[in-house]
Amino acid sequence: MSALPPDIIQRIRSAKNILFITGAGISSESGIPTFRGEGGYWKTFKAEELATPEAFKKHPNVVWEWYDWRRGICADAKPNPGHLTIAKWQLASPSIHLITQNVDGLHPKAGSKNLLEIHGNIFRARCTSCGENFSLMEEGINQPGLKYCPICESLLRPDIVWFGEGYDNKLLTKAWELSKAAQIVFVIGTSANVSVPANLALTAIRNGALGIEINPETTTLTPSMQFHFSAKSGEVLPEIFKEVFPDAKPN
Repeated sequence: MSALPPDIIQRIRSAKNILFITGAGISSESGIPTFRGEGGYWKTFKAEELATPEAFKKHPNVVWEWYDWRRGICADAKPNPGHLTIAKWQLASPSIHLITQNVDGLHPKAGSKNLLEIHGNIFRARCTSCGENFSLMEEGINQPGLKYCPICESLLRPDIVWFGEGYDNKLLTKAWELSKAAQIVFVIGTSANVSVPANLALTAIRNGALGIEINPETTTLTPSMQFHFSAKSGEVLPEIFKEVFPDAKPN
């Protein structure tokens, strides 16, 4: 059974710019708890109580303990067919770009390029003083608990955009450019509760892009999309990919 009508498949096949926007839902298929779902609590804390500059200033040890725990979950998780299909699509075409809200590193692990991680990456840290970025896999930084800058010895923080903080302006500018240029936009696993990713999707639609949403739940974006698949990305994306690239070799 075809996932999309033949004329839409042809439109996707001939598109010069395709944009994927992904949220927590695609990674929940890999077993990573979502911020606002049932797994949103850690000990007695809500995620929203820990992912703030104020929480880090008051209890940096608690915040780092939480991120160490989360990073362990992300390190053990494996990319699912949704992640892998996007990465395969990018290999098949240089015009496929990806913007993700997720910080779990599963898109890079799947092999994705042309990737904007607009909320940061849980495997990176940033110095609170000199601003340098470091991989948390580096020797001397990957210990549990508080972590310190190897350059200036100041406290490191997770390289994550926290509640109440602004986005990286360079990343955001690039994201707006991609959304305006997109001819097809796939919105996958995002609740649309975060304004910037939702507005990026709407910008693409308003500039003429065909919108395809893949999410088991409907969202505030659903009425603006031409197609909505109430299913997991790991089920739908491989089928669409096979229709767009019928001669592609199976994984």
